[in-house]
Amino acid sequence: MSSTRIFPPVILAKVAEQVERAHHLLNLVPPDKTEWRPTPGAMRVCDLLGHLLECLAGFCATLYVIDKDRLAHFARLRNLEVNHCCGITEAHLRMGDYMGCIEEGFALLTDEALALNVPTVFAAEGETVLRLLLTNLEHFINHKYQLFFYLKMMGVSAGTSDLYSLRG
Repeated sequence: MSSTRIFPPVILAKVAEQVERAHHLLNLVPPDKTEWRPTPGAMRVCDLLGHLLECLAGFCATLYVIDKDRLAHFARLRNLEVNHCCGITEAHLRMGDYMGCIEEGFALLTDEALALNVPTVFAAEGETVLRLLLTNLEHFINHKYQLFFYLKMMGVSAGTSDLYSLRG
């Protein structure tokens, strides 16, 4: 397998940017509002934080298939709870842990590996690694925006620069 590396660093930079913005939004959550929900039956803030962890775990699961031997230690991630009522501190720590694993997995990712077809619970016939990574990124970004929207609904002062990494 060739070691061409054009797209992986670009994708990783975007993932890192989105995780950094999510960390920033976490810092805006009032500590007494983690049980807050916009309407009865809606996801609470703490549940949303647990779901953001699941989004990042999806990246790790995808990257694991690239080199199951060198990333065998990723198996420990399966034992970590996701989609649970998660506090702000735990979310920060776990997002950092997942991001470290994502960076490690991307270090092994080549352009050729992006074309590998991987069976999933959603597509038994498989999806390419690139599609899975982009889908995970989209999923994470959507829920990061949900956190932003929740903050706005709580009355927290948050704007475009809290949601996006603005350049210049």
